[in-house]
Amino acid sequence: MNRRHFIAASALAAASIPACKPKGGSAGPSGEKKTLTVFTWADYLSEKAKESFEKAHNCTVVVDTFDSNEAMLAKLESGASGYDVLVPSSYAVQALKRKSMIQALDHSKIPNLKNVDAAYLGKALDPKMEFSVPYMMAPTCLCYLASKVSNPENSWAMLDRTDLKGRITMLDDMREVLGAALKFLGHSLNSTDPAQLAAATEVARRWAKNIAKFENEQYKTGIASGEFHLVQGYAGDLIQASEENEDMRIFVPKEGTAFSCDDLCIPKDAKEVDLAYAFINHVTDASIAAENMEWIGYRAPNSAAYGSLSEDFRGSEVLFPPDDLFAKCEPIDDLGDKLPLWTAEWDKVKKA
Repeated sequence: MNRRHFIAASALAAASIPACKPKGGSAGPSGEKKTLTVFTWADYLSEKAKESFEKAHNCTVVVDTFDSNEAMLAKLESGASGYDVLVPSSYAVQALKRKSMIQALDHSKIPNLKNVDAAYLGKALDPKMEFSVPYMMAPTCLCYLASKVSNPENSWAMLDRTDLKGRITMLDDMREVLGAALKFLGHSLNSTDPAQLAAATEVARRWAKNIAKFENEQYKTGIASGEFHLVQGYAGDLIQASEENEDMRIFVPKEGTAFSCDDLCIPKDAKEVDLAYAFINHVTDASIAAENMEWIGYRAPNSAAYGSLSEDFRGSEVLFPPDDLFAKCEPIDDLGDKLPLWTAEWDKVKKA
């Protein structure tokens, strides 16, 4: 989901990662602290959560970032290593599992799994948490400036507004854009039916004629500054940006949307496996999850944490939508061997 997407930073070379025991263990040969390296989205771990983990385990957390699941997958497949925890979206976890790039999880090392929201697991792609643990989830939304957009409606049809031409952005992500078009037409956002995809492509091509650009990162500052009047984006990003501009109105389209989750998993070649388990358990702690949610602006599917959230956060219909609307939302699934079908359609949209 990031939600929170920007250009991937360079991978750390394995040789540059110091080695040392967490608190309670003996130090390595050099006496240096161990380092846990997390490959994740931008602004996706509060400083407080990071510092409390480092203090508890006498270690250093290094965060490396990616701008899309596809960029993350490509980087790992190209041989990038040195990561101990990955935070991909659920569908990308399925791809990593299929490619045997992540480890099956030992639940005995993650006692805080008891806190995970059972209702969310009913929708999850890994409901038994065999390879991943839910971290943060949020819907893909539309957001407009109330002072600039007349007669708004809570629908993907807003992207057809020719009066906003040149003031709209859509995500540079085929799963999000074609998925939105599929939902607009009443189909599953994971459809691989060629006729449904072709129809969605025509809708997306029509929308694309209205936009200023496809944008994964600057849309949030762009709408907060008034440069854009309507954007497709991730709830967490938009909630954070709305703190700078009270004119922003964020909503989940009535047709439904991607309500995706980013998950925690451990790569097959992780060096600090025990520390990785400790980190997953740490951020799944109820108090840490609640603080992290408030800082990031996303919803951790952590039932034990909900009671500690502020009234404003818990009352958000974007992050906690009504049951009838949430029923229309779906996680983005792995396309498997149908990926080329989607890629071909996306190329048509980008060339519009």
